[in-house]
Amino acid sequence: MIKRIVEADNQAKALEEANQKAAEKEKQKIEEEAAAIYQKYMDEAKAEIGKNAAYLEKRFSRKLTDVSAKQESLLIKLKSDYEQNRDRWVDEIVDRVVG
Repeated sequence: MIKRIVEADNQAKALEEANQKAAEKEKQKIEEEAAAIYQKYMDEAKAEIGKNAAYLEKRFSRKLTDVSAKQESLLIKLKSDYEQNRDRWVDEIVDRVVG
């Protein structure tokens, strides 16, 4: 009878140990899957950020080109106005200062 109890106890311990090993394997499997899912989403997010960065870079470049063109146009107009009105402006400034 004692022998049976000891055998039953040993079997219970072996079963418990097997269950613990199985639980550890499942836990590790879940952690690995979670890490893989996390990495997948991080890779996708980085790819999306890369796409957005490229889009924003193109948009910025176009805006910079537009602003530069407008600035160049305004500079040409300002130079033209200066050439046309230089003498009148100088006379007007002198008149205001001298009185």
